[in-house]
Amino acid sequence: MMRPHPSPLPKGEGSAKPLFEVTRGRIVESVHYGSIAVLDSNGRLISSYGDPNAVVFLRSSAKPFQAIPFVEHGGVEHYGFTPRELSISCASHEGSDLHVQTIEGMQKKIGLEENQLQCGTHLPGDADAFKSLVANGGRPGPNRNNCSGKHTAMLAYAKMCGLSLDDYLDINHPIQKDILASFSDLCLIPPQEVELGIDGCSAPNFAVPLYKAALGFARLCDPREVSESRAVACRKITSAMTTHPEMVSGYGEFDEQLMRVGEGKIVCKRGAEGYQIIGLLPGLLSPDSPGIGIALKVSDGDASSIGANLESRNRVRPAVAIEILRQLGAISSKQEQALAGFGPQKPVTNLRGIVTGQSRPMFEL
Repeated sequence: MMRPHPSPLPKGEGSAKPLFEVTRGRIVESVHYGSIAVLDSNGRLISSYGDPNAVVFLRSSAKPFQAIPFVEHGGVEHYGFTPRELSISCASHEGSDLHVQTIEGMQKKIGLEENQLQCGTHLPGDADAFKSLVANGGRPGPNRNNCSGKHTAMLAYAKMCGLSLDDYLDINHPIQKDILASFSDLCLIPPQEVELGIDGCSAPNFAVPLYKAALGFARLCDPREVSESRAVACRKITSAMTTHPEMVSGYGEFDEQLMRVGEGKIVCKRGAEGYQIIGLLPGLLSPDSPGIGIALKVSDGDASSIGANLESRNRVRPAVAIEILRQLGAISSKQEQALAGFGPQKPVTNLRGIVTGQSRPMFEL
């Protein structure tokens, strides 16, 4: 089977570039730097900005890749998982009651207990769940963790294969080896060249050049050059995510909203520290266009803020993602208007609602 070879990358850029700015009055008050890589599934570099060679961790943007071996080996059918349950296996969900109920349903099918998850705990991102826990003096369990879907699927895969569950996060565990192998295969990078680290949820995580991650996601969205069993798994994953985007993040969050307005043609997954990966399915840009992968990294990590409604928002990553899609011609003006709450340009207001400036992207691909 012939594999695509990524086209040569621009030389001499070598570092992140100004990506996004925030003004106050007539003065630019803050500038965020970052890098972008856009490749098609044939390995052709379509666009870049900053340093597409930057080696950075995907963080939670890796989750769709991490689900592939479980799906490829028949895990969905083995446990009778629904598309909604497969979607949350690729998610950074908000810990809402709906999300937790979905996770509990999966664990019942598998025969797992919540305390077998090794992802740790944190307060839910969902405002209603957060307020309920605080009001009732409750403590969140692992199922409220936004990575509990991924961990539940990993445990399901280990149990299906008759493997040990206590060490399922060890990089030398067979399921983690399978995950690394499938990730490196899609990104066309040898496993030994993938930098390994431990994610916030204690699972192994991967760092590769931005352009390799973009290529891998393009191939996940357009799996023409992989084995038939892997291609079927990739299509199941992208279909589940786009059909049930409310499982991937939460209602009103950027990933959910972008996939909803994308109408089954746009797949996306945010990651911590300012990472975002987006896939355009074949035929989106033109009738014969291949799948396209977009990887972006905000260098300063794009820390989120919590508003009066207890919802968390990032000001850079969503706005930059929309601007990339706009410049590529991947979204219509109607779709852009539906996403206007995220950017690309937004007024900056103070605590009294007075407009004090503007936030806006400042790059051209």
